[in-house]
Amino acid sequence: MNNGEVVRLIDVEKTYRAGEMEVRAVRGVSLEIQRGEFVALMGASGSGKSTLMNILGCLDRPSAGRYMLDGADVSGLARDQLADIRNRQIGFIFQNFNLLPRTSARENVELPLLYGVHRLTNAQLREKADRVLASVGLEGREDHHPSQLSGGQQQRVAIARALINDPEVVLADEPTGNLDSRTSIEIMGIFQQLNDRGITIVMVTHETDIAA
Repeated sequence: MNNGEVVRLIDVEKTYRAGEMEVRAVRGVSLEIQRGEFVALMGASGSGKSTLMNILGCLDRPSAGRYMLDGADVSGLARDQLADIRNRQIGFIFQNFNLLPRTSARENVELPLLYGVHRLTNAQLREKADRVLASVGLEGREDHHPSQLSGGQQQRVAIARALINDPEVVLADEPTGNLDSRTSIEIMGIFQQLNDRGITIVMVTHETDIAA
C-alpha cells in the first residue's frame, strides 16, 4: 500500500459525442490527493465536476490522460475490472441517495458485500451492516425502509453503504444538495469524523460554506 499519494490524475480529458458535436466535459485536469486528505472540488454547474467524479469513481474512463489509484494505472481497464476496483477500493455517495426503495436500511448497506470476493454468511452480513449503520447514528433503524426515514437518515444509510467494504477513497457528489441546513451540518460532521479516522474523502459541492 502506498502511504502517501492515493489519487493522481495526469492531464485527464473526457470527450463525449453528441450527434456530430464533440463535447469536452473535462479538459487537461491534473490532480494529486494524499491518503487521509479531505478535498472539496468546486465549480459552476456544467463545469465537469460530476464527470470528473465518475472518472475518479471508476464509473467512466478518461478519453485521454492517466488515472493512478493507489499507485496502479486504471485508465484503460475493462469495465468488469473497473467494477471490481469500485467495489473493493471506492465508496460512492450520491446527492439523491440511490437507495433501493423496497429494501431495508440494512439490506441497502449489505448490497456491496454481495458482490465482494469474500463470501459472508447471512449472520456475518447482518452483523457488519448493523455495525456500520450504528457508526453513522442509525442504531435501531436497521429494518426501516427509505420511505420511513428522513432525508438526512437516508443519506446516513448511503454513507454506511459506501463504508461497508472499507474503501481506500470515499467520493461524495453533492451529498448535502437535497438536505436542509441543519441536516447538512450533521452530515458534514459525519464526514469529518470519517476523515479524522484517516479515510480519504473527495467531495463535489457548489456550496462555499460546505467546502470551507
